[in-house]
Amino acid sequence: MAHHRKRLAAWLLAGLVLVVVITLYQAQRTGTGEPAAVPCPQSAPDCPGPGASPPPAPTPSPDPSTGGTTSSTSAPPSATPPPGSSGPPSPSPACSSPGACGFPDETTTGPRIELERHDTGNMSVKTDGTVIKGWDIRGSLDIYANDVTIIDSKITSTNWWGINLRPGFSGLKVLYTTITAIPGKGPDNGGSNYAVSNMGGSSIEVGWCDVSVFGNALSMGQGDLHDNYVHDIVAFRNKTGEWQHTDAVISGGGNKGRLTVRHNTLLNPVRVDQGATAAVGLFADTGVVSSVTVERNWMAGGAYTLYGGGPGATGIKVTDNVFSTEYHPAAGAYGPVTAWNAGGAGNVWSGNRTVDGKPVLPPASP
Repeated sequence: MAHHRKRLAAWLLAGLVLVVVITLYQAQRTGTGEPAAVPCPQSAPDCPGPGASPPPAPTPSPDPSTGGTTSSTSAPPSATPPPGSSGPPSPSPACSSPGACGFPDETTTGPRIELERHDTGNMSVKTDGTVIKGWDIRGSLDIYANDVTIIDSKITSTNWWGINLRPGFSGLKVLYTTITAIPGKGPDNGGSNYAVSNMGGSSIEVGWCDVSVFGNALSMGQGDLHDNYVHDIVAFRNKTGEWQHTDAVISGGGNKGRLTVRHNTLLNPVRVDQGATAAVGLFADTGVVSSVTVERNWMAGGAYTLYGGGPGATGIKVTDNVFSTEYHPAAGAYGPVTAWNAGGAGNVWSGNRTVDGKPVLPPASP
């Protein structure tokens, strides 16, 4: 009996050895054996804890040029930065409209709430700290007070302006407001000139506004203009019978503070023979142009899309803007930029490009 038990144990041991050998042989042939784990350094910020699942594979980003379909193709390496650039150029937006590229349009500007109609006519505001909210105004606002806020409203003007801050006053904010005029009804031979005008002595803020019709939409030497949509400027002959010069943003120089024009859509569709001047016009009409930042805007139209301040201009920073060809093959009728003072102290030109990613460079200074 003992002899049979020893024999059975020997057969079982031999069978176990055979199973182990076959298992190892199959693992080597098929490669199904799990590789040894590589220790994760404790200093690694993304080191998984015990029993953690491996991180998911990255999801390809939507490709705007294909209407939002995903693409797993890697982007080509950045091109050599253009002369004078502080780094590699920004990637091409790869899309053909401001909204598709993340710039302001009618969906991101203007009032966010229902409005109540107010037939104010041309109204003067004379109380400091006044807040106008939720008004659908048929008229214009003349501001003779400090720290006035117009927010979530609409202004339809037949005056020279939509909103005008008078000299000696400050602190004006115009936010999430539509500012427009009625073509043929304005006082300048049927035209209207300024959607927002800063005649005061300090900076004002204009943000997330939908602005149209006015010949010189945002007019000021100092201010913070951001996230606005300026479009559909309407040409008109002024009282002298000449075509009114048109600009989405205009500054006459001589400013004491800073003008910042950041992340706006600035369109000037007016024909050159009907007065088109610029999307951003920095002119030395009343003094030297200085301390202006023009950054991350979508700009199109004008004789030249950008007038850069001219001789003597200093502290002008024009960076990472998109010059669109939606009206002219060169962005402006005659080109994207003129009057750039490359040798001016603190002047910077960097990262500016066309919609398809080609660098935009100013002409050499004379």
